[in-house]
Formats: sequence, C-alpha cells, structure tokens
Amino acid sequence: MSDNQAYVRSQIKSDRVEIEFYHPAGNSLPGSLLAQLVRAINDAGNEKPNVILLKSHGERTFCAGASFDELSSIGDEATGLKFFSGFANVINAIRKSSKIVLTRVQGKAVGGGVGIMAASDYVIASKYASVRLSELAVGIGPFVIGPAVERKIGLSAFAKMALTPDEWQTAEWALQRDLVQEVFEEVKQVDEYIDFLIAKWNTYSPDAMDELKKVLWKGTEDWDNLLAERAAISGRLVLSEFTKNAINSFKSKS
Repeated sequence: MSDNQAYVRSQIKSDRVEIEFYHPAGNSLPGSLLAQLVRAINDAGNEKPNVILLKSHGERTFCAGASFDELSSIGDEATGLKFFSGFANVINAIRKSSKIVLTRVQGKAVGGGVGIMAASDYVIASKYASVRLSELAVGIGPFVIGPAVERKIGLSAFAKMALTPDEWQTAEWALQRDLVQEVFEEVKQVDEYIDFLIAKWNTYSPDAMDELKKVLWKGTEDWDNLLAERAAISGRLVLSEFTKNAINSFKSKS
C-alpha cells in the first residue's frame, strides 16, 4: 500500500459539493489528507450549492481514523499537537461552514471517523456501518473528537464508547443515539435517499438554511480553543511508552 494512492477529491454539482476521500489503509487519515479535507470543506463554502456531501471510497469501511504509521512516528509534543490538530481543524471546518454537511457512511468508522460523523449536520448510513472509539486501547483517549461526539450522543453514551475501546456499536445503536439520522439495508438505498434529501433541501431558502446552520452550532463558539487544548493532551500522551508499545503491537498484527 502507498500513501500516493490516497486522495481527497471535490466535485461541484448543480445541487451539492461532493467531497470524497480515500486511503488504502481503511480510509485512515494521515495529516496530509486531513489538511486536504479542511481545504476542500473551506473551498466548498464559496460555491453555490448549499449542501456538502462528505463520503469515502469503498464498500465496507467509512474511515479507520488516525494513521497508525504516522502516530508511531511522532517524536515530540509539537509534532503530536500538529497531527491531532488536523482532526480538530476538520471538525471546526465543518462547524464553521455555512453549508449543511451531509455525510454518507457505508461501513465501519473508528476514532476520528466517528468524530467526522458526529461533527456532520446529518448522517445517512447503511446497516454495515458500525462505530468504535479505540483511542483508550492505545493510551490516548478520544479527546479531540470528544466534544463533537458528546454533543451528538450525550455524555453517558460517549462514556460507554470511550471506556469500551474494543467494542463495536451497531448502526442501529448509532441511530438510537442520534449519531446517524437514517439507516438503510443497502448502500444503494443510502445513495437514493441522499439524492432525495438533497433535492428537497435545495427547494428551501438558502438564507434560511444558512441561519439554521448557525442555530445548530450555537454554543460551540469556543471550540477553536477547546479542540486545540484537547489536541495538546493527545499530542503529549502519544509519546508515552504505553502508546508506543500498543501501536507497534497493533501494527504487527495487521
């Protein structure tokens, strides 16, 4: 596998800006892809369609979260802060965008992938979607994505996910806790409903949609600072001997 195969692609359509990402390692997100996602989301804000469709390539994996290769190479707090700030920047880009961000989840989401789901304004998933916060198992904890996840599913459900890093939660579990808004049997049905929903949204006033976006994110105005503080925590913990050993153990099994 090569990072050279990875990409973030934007396509401007009449009714949406479609942003797709891919990485051969389970759609994981190294720093370079995170930065590209931020740019794509920010650039989409200048386009006419009032909806961003965020999706990943492939059949059964939405996003494997952080790149373990990159995590294992972090050697100092500054580098750790920079890496984890990548996830913070994606969440804040979604939060600040004037567009409604609709995310398509066709399969498994881990760690930062769950964070992207939680930061999205609306999520449509297939029954093959399942979610897990694996960070504690490698000595980090879901600190950067925590505010977004807790905001969506509540403190109790977030605590369950955070404290059971080896457990997958089903698409139905995610639906019941409002991490996703709709679940369908097949990916084809997901795509058909996405088309229907975006068509409906485009009949509404763009100004009203813009104001609604602001209402949905009211109370998160401090997240630039909050997520930077959380990124610093993760950036420090990733240097621990526990985390180094856990990541190397995981990589040796994969």
